[in-house]
Amino acid sequence: MLKYLYIDESGDLGLKGSKFLIISCIVTKSPAKLDRIIKNMRRNKFRKQLKKAQEIKASKSKSEIIKHMIIKLNDLEDVKMHMIVLEKGKLFSEFLKNNKHKLYNYISGKLAQKIIVNSDDLEVRIDKSKGKQILRDDFNNYFDKKLRDGLSLRKIKIYHSSSHSWSGLQFADILAWSCFQKFEHSDNDFLDLIDLEKREIYHAF
Repeated sequence: MLKYLYIDESGDLGLKGSKFLIISCIVTKSPAKLDRIIKNMRRNKFRKQLKKAQEIKASKSKSEIIKHMIIKLNDLEDVKMHMIVLEKGKLFSEFLKNNKHKLYNYISGKLAQKIIVNSDDLEVRIDKSKGKQILRDDFNNYFDKKLRDGLSLRKIKIYHSSSHSWSGLQFADILAWSCFQKFEHSDNDFLDLIDLEKREIYHAF
């Protein structure tokens, strides 16, 4: 059985930027259901709001769109949501502080170790942000290794994809942003909508 995992983040990796970085992921066996939700939004309820939007980004969307997506996500039976929180003030490693790519890999790896995927094969898609192939390969190798810890996954394929082409990445963005609002701005309105039985929140330190 093949499952799909989508990853995105909210916040930034700079020490002088946000206080928190959130990396989120969605695990599902039915990505077509995510596609269907967004297609219905574009054709019906949010047709006017999304007419000129190439993709749905939480930071550029009205709260009613974000909340609608969360509620629809809750309704899907085969979805599991994972989020990891990095409080930058607790980061003491000078190496990670001075190497953003290694820091992202490290936090993503800690998230990967928490994910239990009951599947032989896994397809991973991460929002395309690493311009150089060497950085993509570095992430892929590290994330693959951490995902396999304690699991019997046979095959893992990792792709760096444009979020406008993948509904799963747009939903991962919504999750990361919702979690970010809680920790960065003490705004629980969005995170509280996410089904407690389907979500897991971890702390990097």
